Amino acid sequence: MDGIVPDLNRFATEEQDLRLEVFKAAEQYYEYKFSQQEFIPGKTYIPASGKVFNEKDLFTLLDASLDFWLTTGRYADRFENRFAEWMGVKHCLLVNSGSSANLLALSALTSPKLGDRRLLPGDEVIAVAAGFPTTVNPIIQNQLTPVFVDIEIPTYNIAPSYLDKAFSSKTKAIMLAHTLGNPFNLKAVVEFARSRDLWLIEDNCDAVGSLYDGTKTGTFGDISTVSFYPAHHMTMGEGGAVLTNDSRLKKIIESFRDWGRDCWCPPGKDNSCQKRFAWQLGDLPYGYDHKYTYSHLGYNLKMTDMQAAVGCSQLEKLDEFIKKRIHNFGLLKEKLDFLRDRFHLPEATQNAKPSWFGFPLTIKKSSNLQRGQVIDCLEQNKIGTRLLFGGNILKQPAYKNIKCRVISDLRESDRVMNNTFWIGVYPGITEPMIDYIQTVFEKIS
Repeated sequence: MDGIVPDLNRFATEEQDLRLEVFKAAEQYYEYKFSQQEFIPGKTYIPASGKVFNEKDLFTLLDASLDFWLTTGRYADRFENRFAEWMGVKHCLLVNSGSSANLLALSALTSPKLGDRRLLPGDEVIAVAAGFPTTVNPIIQNQLTPVFVDIEIPTYNIAPSYLDKAFSSKTKAIMLAHTLGNPFNLKAVVEFARSRDLWLIEDNCDAVGSLYDGTKTGTFGDISTVSFYPAHHMTMGEGGAVLTNDSRLKKIIESFRDWGRDCWCPPGKDNSCQKRFAWQLGDLPYGYDHKYTYSHLGYNLKMTDMQAAVGCSQLEKLDEFIKKRIHNFGLLKEKLDFLRDRFHLPEATQNAKPSWFGFPLTIKKSSNLQRGQVIDCLEQNKIGTRLLFGGNILKQPAYKNIKCRVISDLRESDRVMNNTFWIGVYPGITEPMIDYIQTVFEKIS
């Protein structure tokens, strides 16, 4: 077990021995419960996404559990530092989900601490209509106005030609996701945002490890977000993170995450500012306890240290996970090339090297195939599929009466809604599985 169990040197000898016994039992349990099963074509289900873990993930989870420190703690601190370094940003703030990360990222831009650049109710935020709901929801939840533009197929990202049409005197921000790990045209979007003094939020939840012009996505915007849900590039079960290079934004995001408080002391610590009882804020009396002074209408969106512990061990495998995703995507692209006459195969954005989240396929107008029939055939043959999230989100029940602006007829978003689905590339998919996927598609076509 050397090199697998967590560092025990910080404990007394007796506790080290007891924890080691727990880990030995856990190793046996892992082999019994989670050892890899043989793939049987047509019998073994191939999920579109899923978690990949080993015994070390179990050990670190148990290590944190034995501390019984149930909120954010030592593992969270370690992960925030290491993931920020891995991403190449100054600040990483862990939260309880990628959706919460998106909520915090946009809510932070409404802070009075930003002065004239704060977002106010009625201000506009440019977004795409074809995406995941929680990339759009924070705009609406903060009483802002989403401006929906269309996407391009086969990249499934924003069509930059619509940016000028979407802009108005009320436009203050852009919030976009890198669809299925494929970076959107960052050169065009960043230049547009900077030239008009707009905030840019990158939803990087599906794209950890993707590169644009050799630089990791999630480092181009003012703020970026990540998800650690089991379907994503690495997992903590639930969990997410908000990333930024701006120390002022970091402090605001942290406030919104931690009840809206003005204090930035971590749990269990007091008086980091050395003036806990010497502040004069709002209409409070001088010296009101800074730990109970609130500068924002915040939330409690922290994660547990047990989740962060799993994240620390998963992070050690992240580079290999990304390599496997890229490999699986390339192999699928090669094996399914014969589908080109009937499907749009996915294409990477120019100058991008995606860390793919999935392999999207769109049935061509010239084809007589029906998506429902294709998906039914795949699922009956034990191949998991997913639609491209909300399709044209404006056709969803929750968005029928929202206040928004819409640019163009959203034709491609409707095509995604009607004719697009995706299959998996996650690291748990093996080459024999991909060979089997090819044979099933041969029957369909």
